[in-house]
Amino acid sequence: MPVQFIGFVHYQETSESLEPRGPAVQPDFVRDFARAQEDAGFDRVLIGYASNVGDGFVVAQHAAAHTTRLGVLIAHRPGFVAPTVAARKFATLDQFTNGRVSVNIISGSHDAEQRRDGDYLSHDERYERTAEFVDVLKAAWTSEVPFDHDGKHYRFNDNFSPVKPVQKPHIPIYFSGSSDAAIAVGARVADVYMLWAESLAGTRDQILRIKAAAAKYGRAEQIRFSLSVRPILADTEKAAWERAEGILARAKALAGASLAPLSSLSRLKQGAPSNVGTIRLLRTAAEGPVVDKRLWTEMVSLPNASGNTTALVGTPDQVAESLLDYYDLGVTRFLLRGFDPFSDAVDYGRALIPIVKLEVAGRDADPAVTAAE
Repeated sequence: MPVQFIGFVHYQETSESLEPRGPAVQPDFVRDFARAQEDAGFDRVLIGYASNVGDGFVVAQHAAAHTTRLGVLIAHRPGFVAPTVAARKFATLDQFTNGRVSVNIISGSHDAEQRRDGDYLSHDERYERTAEFVDVLKAAWTSEVPFDHDGKHYRFNDNFSPVKPVQKPHIPIYFSGSSDAAIAVGARVADVYMLWAESLAGTRDQILRIKAAAAKYGRAEQIRFSLSVRPILADTEKAAWERAEGILARAKALAGASLAPLSSLSRLKQGAPSNVGTIRLLRTAAEGPVVDKRLWTEMVSLPNASGNTTALVGTPDQVAESLLDYYDLGVTRFLLRGFDPFSDAVDYGRALIPIVKLEVAGRDADPAVTAAE
């Protein structure tokens, strides 16, 4: 199956190891970064969501306006915009971009983060609301007649919009979450389920859990999987590991950590994270600083670490080999984000993406090769 690559566009250049400089929203950077990733061969870019950053929908419009092929994957939290309004917004942008829009539905994993924007639902209630939200989105995008809705979280009458997306039957829904509540919803509504890079065994476990849940709806073979990881490349393996250590040192300095970060086991015992996905990454990190061939976990243990923090370290050929190990598990989309975001994206397009695409094309042309492996 063809492989796709997802990049990442933020509002300014920053990462765990790179201090932000200048205004919080930088239109020229967004324009140049989107163009660089289009030139690098990325299929789409994720625009993230948080309570302390700019409006991702506006950023997506700006990025799309300055590119011709690049898709925009817009992270969206249900609960702050009515689903009928959101449906029209996304459909309108899909028309203006000729079908380049996809939506990453994120229900929110941290209570404190949600409350900054006035959302006081519990974790499981947020996923319940998400299911209803996505159902309304799809109905608004596909219904040819006015319809009513009377649910727990949303209620309206006689809704109809002639503004439909270019993509049929609807705009693709990307989804993430590792809790039982998340998987119960995502297995039913997601087109693409997004995973953070755990060990191969952990990733296999996640895919099997999600497919088993999706099978209840006859969707086990329909749902696709994306893996988010942070490649660290260099011309030699030694140089790549030296670069990784430099990134870790800068990240510690930015976090204000005068001592070594807590071990992954210590963070788990303290009960710091409430996000099940983060807990899974900490358990992977507890297996050691390097898991499988070259999955580097040191960044996971930083006091301020959260989300997509595991990295694949090595030469482009070595990292491509590891990505293909995940591909063999059923991952067909890779979200690649660097710790030096702009230059890393260029390097991925020059040295990494072509290798993976060529190898996958060869396997598609000769399925016996994959079977033999």
